[in-house]
This record gives sequence, structure tokens and C-alpha cells, in this order.
Amino acid sequence: MTAGKTRRTTALRTRTTAVGAIAVAGALLLTGCGDQTKDNGSGSDSEKTNTNSAPLADKLPEDIRKAGVIKVGSDIAYAPVEFKDDSGKTVGIDPDLADAMGKQLGVKFEFENGTFDTLLGGLRSKRYDIAMSAMTDTKDRQEGVDSDTGKKVGEGVDFVDYFTAGVSIYTKKGDTQSIATWADLCGKKVVVQRGTVSHDLAKAEAEKCPKGKTMSIEAFDNDQQAQTRLRSGGADAGSSDFPVAAYAVKTSGGGKDFELVGEQVDAAPYGIAVAKSNTELRDAVKAALDAVIANGEYDKIIQKWGVTDGAVKEATINGGK
Repeated sequence: MTAGKTRRTTALRTRTTAVGAIAVAGALLLTGCGDQTKDNGSGSDSEKTNTNSAPLADKLPEDIRKAGVIKVGSDIAYAPVEFKDDSGKTVGIDPDLADAMGKQLGVKFEFENGTFDTLLGGLRSKRYDIAMSAMTDTKDRQEGVDSDTGKKVGEGVDFVDYFTAGVSIYTKKGDTQSIATWADLCGKKVVVQRGTVSHDLAKAEAEKCPKGKTMSIEAFDNDQQAQTRLRSGGADAGSSDFPVAAYAVKTSGGGKDFELVGEQVDAAPYGIAVAKSNTELRDAVKAALDAVIANGEYDKIIQKWGVTDGAVKEATINGGK
């Protein structure tokens, strides 16, 4: 989700891919939940990797290496990045990448479900070791600044960037109402996920709308609730990260519910958030991601989910602007 604001930030986020390519994941269901439950796995059925044989195990903090687990805070309702399949298993881009990194580090990435706007708080309170949830790397998040008020709210986090994505607008199929840009949403009702870059963009655009053409914004705990609202006719348009919007367009109602309008905007990096005080874990995660990129696993995962447009060539620390 973007420059200046956060995408899925302490509340914000975003993504990028080709709509046609998303077809490879079309058979998966857009299911998910927003409770605070653990999913004992990152999308793999394998047992914990033996840290003695993992090539990068010695880079981890001793306590995590001994525990054999990295606790991951994630909003597991954001297909195709992370979501529950029809069997209740956590699947998607993030779980697959976490599983691959876990093999390099000799630990299991254990995903715990939470609403997006609580993830960085959970990281600060040490509920999680990392937050991995299509979270956009932004300067505000790095510095612990609330993007709405400009006030300092925490020490901030470091990001290990692993993907690039933008934000899209979508409408009910066949009912675009000539919406093609954010300015076209003036006088309309738009649905978004609370605390995301889409939410920030909508609020920023609403301030520019001319008198008599107020934009109505309805924000939900997760993107699926926003989609349901639009599908039922309760709004004129929705907005989310491009991969997510494209996936919804391809899969919801067998492709008959929604359509993308206009171009995606504000492309920015997704980052894995780590507490600033935990540089050892941050550097271990970066090393693992670089290894997964180098051995070809990263490309296989990105291709599997049809999001090759957002692929990166190397992991970057705090690349967000």
C-alpha cells in the first residue's frame, strides 16, 4: 500500500500481480477468520526441521533456535497472500515463503491469526517474533509514527522486504459507474479493510472531493467483509492490494461478482516486520530469504501463486519510503 502512508499499516498494506496469472490459484476458496488462534504450521505438514542440519541455524537468536519456532503474527484472511483453504489449513504466498525459510533456519514458522491493525502491537508486546502479513514497509512504520496523526506511538520496526505490490479499485461486475480513478469515488461509497493503505488513500481522496460529492467510506476488520458488503450491493466500489483484488475478481462467484477498474497505484514493498531491538533475528530472516531466492524456491512460490510481477531479486532491509 504505499509511499507516505502504510499499506496494511500499523495499519497498512499492498500488492502486485497479473490478473490472468491468478487463475492458477482460482480453485482455492476465499475463506479466513479474524480470531486470535494459532495455526501450527506455515502451510507445510512437515515436522520441525532439525536445527543441527539447517545451513543458517547458527544465525538465529539462541532462544529461538532452542525453541525451534518463530511465532508469526498474521491476518490470515487476505488471499492469495495468506488465508485458510477449505480444510482450514493456512496457505498462500507468505506461508509458503515462511516454510522455505524455516528449512534454511531449522525452525518452524508458526502462524497466529489476528486482525491486521493489532499485529505491530503484538510484536511490541512480544506476542509474536515477527509479523508477516502483506504489510507494506513505510517510513512511518519504521519510525513508529501514526500515519494519521503524525505522532510517535512506538519505537517502530525493521522490515525485511520480500515483494512489491500496488493498490487497486474494483466494482461489481458490469456496474463500474464510470469509476476508473480515486477521484471518481467522490459521491460514491467505498469499502476497505480498516488500517490499510486503501483506507488511507480513501481518506486522503475524500478530503479533496468537491462540496456536494462526499465520499462515504466504510471500513471493516478484514477484506472479506468488505467484499461481502460490495457483493450485496451495499457499496459502489472496494479497494485492496492488487494481488488480493485480482484474486477476488478471478474467484468470487466463479469470476462473476467483481471487476477491476483503472490502474493500480502506489506500488511499494511488502516487509516482514521485526522489532528494532532484535537485529539478530532480522538478519537471520534476511539471510534465509536471500538463500530461498538464490536456490530458486522463491521463484517457484511466486509463480505458483501467479504473482511474478511483484517478485524481488534480493531481500532488502527497510527499503520502504
